[in-house]
Amino acid sequence: MASPTLERRLGPGDAAAIVVSNVIGSGILITPAFIALSVPSAWAMMGVWAVGGVLAFAGAMAYAELAALRPRAGGEYVYLREAFGPLAAFLTGWTSFVAGFSGAIAASAVGLANYLGRFVPAAGDTTPLISVPIGPLALDVSRQSVVALTAVVVLSWVHIRGLGPGRVVQNVLAVGKVVTLLGFVALGLSIGRGDASHFASGSTVAFRGWLLALIPVMFSYSGWNAAAYVAEEIRDPARNVPRALALGTATVVCVYLALNAVYIYALPMSELAGSEVRVIDAAADRLFGVGAGDALALITVFIVAGSISAMVLAGPRVYFAMARDGLFLESAAHVHPRFRTPAVAIFAQGVWSSVLILSGTFGQLVDYTGFAVVLFAGIAVTGLFVLRRREPGAARPFRAWGYPVAPAVFVLASFAIVLNALVSSPGPSAAGLAIIGLGVPVYFVLRRMRSGSSENH
Repeated sequence: MASPTLERRLGPGDAAAIVVSNVIGSGILITPAFIALSVPSAWAMMGVWAVGGVLAFAGAMAYAELAALRPRAGGEYVYLREAFGPLAAFLTGWTSFVAGFSGAIAASAVGLANYLGRFVPAAGDTTPLISVPIGPLALDVSRQSVVALTAVVVLSWVHIRGLGPGRVVQNVLAVGKVVTLLGFVALGLSIGRGDASHFASGSTVAFRGWLLALIPVMFSYSGWNAAAYVAEEIRDPARNVPRALALGTATVVCVYLALNAVYIYALPMSELAGSEVRVIDAAADRLFGVGAGDALALITVFIVAGSISAMVLAGPRVYFAMARDGLFLESAAHVHPRFRTPAVAIFAQGVWSSVLILSGTFGQLVDYTGFAVVLFAGIAVTGLFVLRRREPGAARPFRAWGYPVAPAVFVLASFAIVLNALVSSPGPSAAGLAIIGLGVPVYFVLRRMRSGSSENH
């Protein structure tokens, strides 16, 4: 009897919803305040978000060609393996499991508990109920961690149960967050107590400030590649993966530009810059009166829940691809016979995310390895040039728009962002490089174990 395989059930809209949910998180509700510090001009601020969107779209189109060429689960793990070999591929997968997806899921789940705490104070209570020491760490169970764990467990269970229920939940959360955010924009610009003269506010922007602002903008756009992780489960991937990446990324760019427009309409640049509260809360209070932030907290719950769901869905496809190559838990390569999902990979991610929640280490992991998201995306797009040269005659159902200029600009921007992170934050960046580097001995151990297993058989 043939082993079960992943099922191609996702259409372009489903995959685009994964992109939208993966990108639009709590960052867009906070980062504009920091960006306004570097770019104290309304139109320059809108411009830097537009440029960031163009770069994200260029990256998405490069991934679209790679995904159409190699329509397999795993995203950049697959592209790095094909272009640069298994070690480079393993390091991106290792980082995704240790911190990239699992750490971000843990951080988002704790954030969700905090937002719920605005309505049910117990949900945000960090007082330990039970503390279990494990070596230098302690696993602390609090009401907040219970709420966060519940979110991870429920969404993991939904996505283990198959693409049917998982797709429904993901689409509802994605549509919910887009509709509510655009509703906020529409109401704010139409009946809100803002001032259009704010768009003429601000001061001269230095080129260095503009470049510095582009860093948090690009981090806010990260996740545009999410549809590539599930390419093996998308119908007619040669056509639909490019459509999903284009539609999802374009939707995010439009939402981000609209939100920044309403932020500027609500607040002059001098108040927007370095706001001590979430920008969306400050804008809501100014547009609709004090207390409007409570309604925005409900929107935030949609936003964060959608992000967690998208990461719970996308991340395990990387570990599944690694396991098929013998570079992860062997059982993670198994597909559930009934639900046709990488159930073990989803479970493993859920367990590690839960450990990070209980140990409270997710914050440091995400801070240390944040630049790796941009780093590996830049390397993956570099792989597009490698595969074009190495396989000139390969069938390419989709070719990256603007090649070679657009992907080259994306690669240069990505490496510039990583270099800036290394220079401006050498301590955390060194810790991040150390975490990535730990994957090297792990890779050789796993490869040796795989070789030993093959010889025994």
